[in-house]
Amino acid sequence: MAVKKKEVEVNLLEAIQQFCADKSLDREAVMGVIRDSLITAYKKKSGIETLEEEENPIKVEFASSGDGENVVIVVSRKVVESSPKNGLEISLEDAQAVYPNATVGEVLDFKEKPMELSRIISSQAKQMVFQRLRDMEKELLYLEYKAKEGELTHGYFQRWKKDAMSIDLGKVEGIMPKREQNPGEKYHSGDRLKAIIQKVELRPREPIPVITLSRASADFVRKLFEMEIPEIYDGLVEIVNVARQPSIRTKVVVYATRGDIDPVGACVGMKGVRIQSIVRELGNERIDIVQYSSDPTEFIANAISPAKPYDVKADSVGREAMVIVPEEQLSLAIGINGSNVKLASQLTGFRIDIKTIAQYNEEFSSPEARERLDKLFSPPAPVVEEEDDGATALEDLPGLSARLIGLLRSAGINNVETLIEISQDDLAKLPGIGQTTAAQILRILAESVEWVEES
Repeated sequence: MAVKKKEVEVNLLEAIQQFCADKSLDREAVMGVIRDSLITAYKKKSGIETLEEEENPIKVEFASSGDGENVVIVVSRKVVESSPKNGLEISLEDAQAVYPNATVGEVLDFKEKPMELSRIISSQAKQMVFQRLRDMEKELLYLEYKAKEGELTHGYFQRWKKDAMSIDLGKVEGIMPKREQNPGEKYHSGDRLKAIIQKVELRPREPIPVITLSRASADFVRKLFEMEIPEIYDGLVEIVNVARQPSIRTKVVVYATRGDIDPVGACVGMKGVRIQSIVRELGNERIDIVQYSSDPTEFIANAISPAKPYDVKADSVGREAMVIVPEEQLSLAIGINGSNVKLASQLTGFRIDIKTIAQYNEEFSSPEARERLDKLFSPPAPVVEEEDDGATALEDLPGLSARLIGLLRSAGINNVETLIEISQDDLAKLPGIGQTTAAQILRILAESVEWVEES
């Protein structure tokens, strides 16, 4: 019987060590968990749960021996003449069985093996150990995958959970809800796929972190472009914005940081090789590469591709635009279920109205209608100010890139004095800027502009 107990003990420790190796857990941290759990279990057995930690006379030792590594509980007990009141006392007779020279009042160390605890207490200790180890593993996995939020990952389709897909990521499973799936795509068990890690969260009732994946988001397309287009990865071409209707059409606005680079050509590649790899990954979804322009009419004309507009009229103040196209270009301009014009509107920030040349001529045939149209879409008359006398050009701000200057000018901000009066929240609302870029612009202002109080 003694041999059997010893084998069980050694196997338990080996199992824990193997668990550490499999789950990449720190061995010392795991041993600490075992110590704490055994001490708690022993306190319950001895009826001393209320004992303060600093007064704790109970220790757990991992002692190496010829047969393996043994776990031993060491308890400091006071020798008493009468019956012991709790687990921290021992009768003189029992003490002398271990220490023949023991006397009343002495405090001596007594060793006990975990397997010698009662069956219930031993079982509770095991449960505590493995629960704490599972919690450690859950926390480590959370920290690992939380750092990967927004990154591309690979996985293997496992099964359907109602409308959600279960994806094997190696160490954990990810889920892809229906709203994050690319409509029309079908998978079989074991199929390999790419997705973006959209969100990682801890939920009390879940044994592992909940990792939400997406193939339907605009960020997924953005990451594919960063992976496939070296110029984007190197920062020579920037993605200004992405608008997407999954499985139907995606529009990507790009801008070159150097004048000798064609941003659209860099994304398309020789004979369309680069863009085709992305199209295949998206299940033959249509992708339009749109070149950014600080001129609203030119930007809208680019965004409405593949249609080629006859004319574009834009009201930068009211954020409205009219795109006039030949009759044969109308369906291209509108797109399937209006997808093309909707995505162009999202990219540019303008409400776009599509009209054919015939519709335009019919609606605005009278001189009065043409006059109203000209007033609506004509650029505001230049304000005569002492811009030449005292206004500071945006180009004079060191660190302000050509792209940012173009974005500001398209919003009617033409000099530093005007820019100073605008708050970060208002800057962030301008097309193509956002909170991060707005903070960057204000930081450049703070570093470059000397504030002078007027008396």
